[in-house]
Parts: sequence; C-alpha cells; structure tokens
Amino acid sequence: MSTGSCIARPTETGYTAIYVHFDGYPSTRLPLLLAAYQYRFARDVEAMSAHLIDQVTIAWDELGTDLLDGAPTPLLKQLVGGERWPSCEMDDIITADGSPPEQEVITETNSDDLSWSYVLHPASIEVISLYAPDRGPIVDWNTDPRTRFSDHHSLWLPGQPVPATRPPRTAPPLAAPAPASTPARPATHR
Repeated sequence: MSTGSCIARPTETGYTAIYVHFDGYPSTRLPLLLAAYQYRFARDVEAMSAHLIDQVTIAWDELGTDLLDGAPTPLLKQLVGGERWPSCEMDDIITADGSPPEQEVITETNSDDLSWSYVLHPASIEVISLYAPDRGPIVDWNTDPRTRFSDHHSLWLPGQPVPATRPPRTAPPLAAPAPASTPARPATHR
C-alpha cells in the first residue's frame, strides 16, 4: 500500500514539491533523506534538491538505496538490511485524454491529500503532517539517520519536539573520566 508524500524546497510563501508514491512515513523517509544528505550529497542541500525535485520527469514512484551511495556499510545494514534497490520514477501514468503526462508541481495550497511533506531547508528538514498542514517540526540535518521516528500524525505538530527516540547504540558508551582526587592525608595521632 502506498503512503503518498512530497519532497519540497522552501519558497517565500511555503514550498514547491514533487510527489513520491511509496514509503512516505517519517520512519522510512527521514533516515533515507538524512543519510542521503550526509553521505551521497556531501551536505549540499541544493544538489540534493536538484536531484530529488528538479531532475525527475513526472514524479517518483519510490526512492531507493541509490540515495545511500557513499554511506558506511554498517549504516546501510542498519537502515535497509544491506539490500539495494534503485529509485524509480513513475512511468505508468495514463491521462484521460491520452496526452503525455506532465509534471504536477505541488505547493502548500494543493497538498491537502498528501500524508506527509518533507521540506528541505538549508539547515533542516521540516516535516509537515496531513493533520497540521501549515508547518511542522524541524529535524536538523545532523540528526543520526538511525534515529527512530514516530509515524503518528498527531505527534508531528508545529512547535513540538520531534517525535523520535535515539538510535540504538552500536558500541558501549564511553565511561566518564573519574573526578580528580586529592591525595589522602596521612593519619595523625594526638
């Protein structure tokens, strides 16, 4: 079953976006976008936006693991079980009049039926839920892609903390250094 979403860039009034048909939930979409930004696109949000928004012909059917190129193997294993699949554009669209399909630009004014919108700001991703369509919480680009994000619409509200839990530890935490101690005083007898 599909969960429609869009990937967007901010504008003065809101955003412009491209449709993505499958896997639109935050638990799936955010780890992929965070890892893509940090590794494949070397922290260049403009290059990432150009690839995801400008260079697609009609819309995305699915975003694939090609967006994880350059990510460390342990991260790939944690995010996608080590599996690989390509991003796929929609190519099976048939219009009512038989004319070639055209890209539909999605904005904040015509995204009412989309479950999720992901706006790629220079320093963060804004996550907009269907139930709070004006604005959403901000996820910093430096967030660990292994973070576990909630898929509950009611938790993704403007001005609220990002509904997520920290990623599982991959190594035991480092022990805190012991406080400096003062040498013991020799006992004195009186």
